[in-house]
Amino acid sequence: MKTDVSVAGVCITSVKQDEPTSGMPENRISGAAVRTAAPRFFVVAGEVSGDALAAGLIRELRRHWPDACFEGVTGPLMRAEGCGSHADIEALSLFGVSEVIGQIPRLLRLRKQLFESVAQQRPTAFIGVDAPAFNTRLEERVRALGVPTVHYVCPTAWAWRSGRTRRIRKAVDLMLAIFPFEPDFFAAHHVPVTFVGHPLADRLPLHPDSAAAREALGLATDGKLIGLLPGSRGSEVGRLGPRFLSAAQWLAARQPNLRFVVPAANVKVRRLFEAALAEFGHGLDVTVIDGRSREVMRAADVLLVASGTATLEALLAKTPMVVAYELSAFNYWLARGLDLIKTEFVSMPNLLAGHALVPELLQEDADPAMLGAWIYRLLHSPAARARQTDVFDQIHQGLARDADASAARAVIELLEARS
Repeated sequence: MKTDVSVAGVCITSVKQDEPTSGMPENRISGAAVRTAAPRFFVVAGEVSGDALAAGLIRELRRHWPDACFEGVTGPLMRAEGCGSHADIEALSLFGVSEVIGQIPRLLRLRKQLFESVAQQRPTAFIGVDAPAFNTRLEERVRALGVPTVHYVCPTAWAWRSGRTRRIRKAVDLMLAIFPFEPDFFAAHHVPVTFVGHPLADRLPLHPDSAAAREALGLATDGKLIGLLPGSRGSEVGRLGPRFLSAAQWLAARQPNLRFVVPAANVKVRRLFEAALAEFGHGLDVTVIDGRSREVMRAADVLLVASGTATLEALLAKTPMVVAYELSAFNYWLARGLDLIKTEFVSMPNLLAGHALVPELLQEDADPAMLGAWIYRLLHSPAARARQTDVFDQIHQGLARDADASAARAVIELLEARS
């Protein structure tokens, strides 16, 4: 009999030879035994957000199977839930074509090692969380072994490179969608998909307290405060930091009492932004805070934010925003020159709303004067603010579906259907 035991987050397998059951070959396990055995899950997550998603899913699966074993590519939250680690999640935290190209040999070696581990262990299920470029090919090979595969967070094939759906269809038994517009797209391409909602919408309050956020950050509770969020990566801050500060200068020239606050994702980002601040921020009232971006979003009256996951967090903070972005020349040429981007919008608030809810200023359109003018309008027009925040409320309610439990339930139903 094969028994899986989790000790300090590591799955240990022991094998005991049982007495043969009458009328059944010695090496055959009955269906009842399969259903009652503690399942083993191999979970490969990418990015910090994937760590949080995977940790919540692991926690809910443990409610159903207390003795279940988990291992894979992990972040600190997954490890805190008892998931054994083959590699750290940072191994998959890459951005942009040029950055990925230099890491291809290492990524191929890691994927080969992970596949060999899965092939040896034959887990009950393989769960890939985000990192589609890495996980989809791994899932395809794992599924060919007969191991059920789940992918959590839909790849953005609805936005660009829609041809990826052919490989996705071969790779996954179940897709877990966090946005409500995704199931129709993937179902049309014959990919089994379940909408589970977004865990962040479950965790964040529907009506945030701006004054409490300012107090927690040690910021004055009176006066107008603009949040500047030029990104969490060095490349983003290097391109957008000067633009955002120049927009702040444009605003300060028209409203001298404005204050600005910037959350720095890490030490590297803080140093890069402070270098830009020394060059472009002369005379501005700017407070740089280590981390705590969600509190900054709640504290601010208006946000100037880089396109990305931060725009969803800003939406859930119910703070009016202007979205900007600038890709490297090479990545922008690749995306636009090869007609890879298929959506009208790039920011999540506009994608979820289905219309131009928040201003999007990309590449050369992210002109400091234009950015400043949009922010100024949101500062001084209650109607313009309400047009955004009223829809933010509706979207938040639609995303709050108890995602951790919904995702676990979908995985359990998949495995029970196959038992």
